[in-house]
Amino acid sequence: MRPTGRLHLGHYHGVLKNWVRLQHEYPCLFFVADWHALTTNYDEPGSIEAATWDMLIDWLAAGVDPSQATLFIQSRVPEHAELFLLLSMMAPLGWLERVPTYKDQQEKLTHKDLSTYGFLGYPLLQAADILIYRANQVPVGEDQVPHIEFTREVARRFNHLYGREVGFEEKAREAVKKLGSKRARLYEELRTRFQQEGEQEALEQGKALLSEAQNLSMIDRERLFGFLEGSCKVILVEPESLLTEASRMPGLDGQKMSKSYNNTIALREDAESVTKKIRTMQTDPARVRRTDPGTPEKCPVWQFHVIYSDDATRDWVRAGCTTAGIGCLECKQPVIEGVLKEQEPMRERAQMYLDDPTLVRNIIADGCERARKLAQETMRDVREAMGLNYG
Repeated sequence: MRPTGRLHLGHYHGVLKNWVRLQHEYPCLFFVADWHALTTNYDEPGSIEAATWDMLIDWLAAGVDPSQATLFIQSRVPEHAELFLLLSMMAPLGWLERVPTYKDQQEKLTHKDLSTYGFLGYPLLQAADILIYRANQVPVGEDQVPHIEFTREVARRFNHLYGREVGFEEKAREAVKKLGSKRARLYEELRTRFQQEGEQEALEQGKALLSEAQNLSMIDRERLFGFLEGSCKVILVEPESLLTEASRMPGLDGQKMSKSYNNTIALREDAESVTKKIRTMQTDPARVRRTDPGTPEKCPVWQFHVIYSDDATRDWVRAGCTTAGIGCLECKQPVIEGVLKEQEPMRERAQMYLDDPTLVRNIIADGCERARKLAQETMRDVREAMGLNYG
């Protein structure tokens, strides 16, 4: 996530709630994309550091757990930049120019000069961010799927150009023996079925067999994945998109919640401010007087009820609004209570880090160290494949 400072409830419902769930299902890495912030804000770098720490406290407040996931800052793991540079040597210019968000962002941010190498190359930096951890799943919304497909193409091209390891087949056959005689026979059978008959199911079974094999080193496992597919050594893993639901969190005016619309409720906003914002929210314009009936679907407050209220409360709102049986302030009260109830544990968790900022810095120092070890392993293989080992 780019460091934008204090997060709002739209970020929580759109991203953070999903992260909290995923950290219990996968080994997750969550990082502050501070270099990415510079691709569009290169002329305003002064706010990045403060925005980073504010955002990290919000992650922790939302329930991202450093004992379950790795939290780090992109620029503190310089291997990201090294892989970005090396990938740029072989990434065709046309691939970057056709990324859908490239022209879209240029059209939206007309007040910025985005005719920079960094902005053109940001999808490749994003690809490096993913590939350096050999990530096989990336949680994204539908609008980001083209970026993951681009990353897969980059990995495929890299493996094709640099995966031709000297003595690859001999090393792969030695690795097959490590599977044990029974598994080795099955692997060879599945490999033949896929390569000679194109059986996709055989490929999937072969991959599952290798994933379950306990006594293989990472490098041997990669060789056997490549041998199975008829290619060479898989150095960079092609990731899959892990599609996430789009946020249903509206802003105070019914539009998408966004700082640019000035319609947000911050994740850790104080109760008095939240109450005031919701009490003064726009309602159905048809309800000019207390006695005028309204239509819930035309009221921004109703969208909050969809998220925060149970069925019984929503039935009460619908009946009361359409008959003018309740006023707008009465209608807003359950929403106020729902938002404050959601925020209460977040404010409590955040307070610990606000009282002692060194806690956040220690979490990030540990996370950067863990991330860097993983990144260094990948870069060793990348340098070797590209003839930059100098051992």
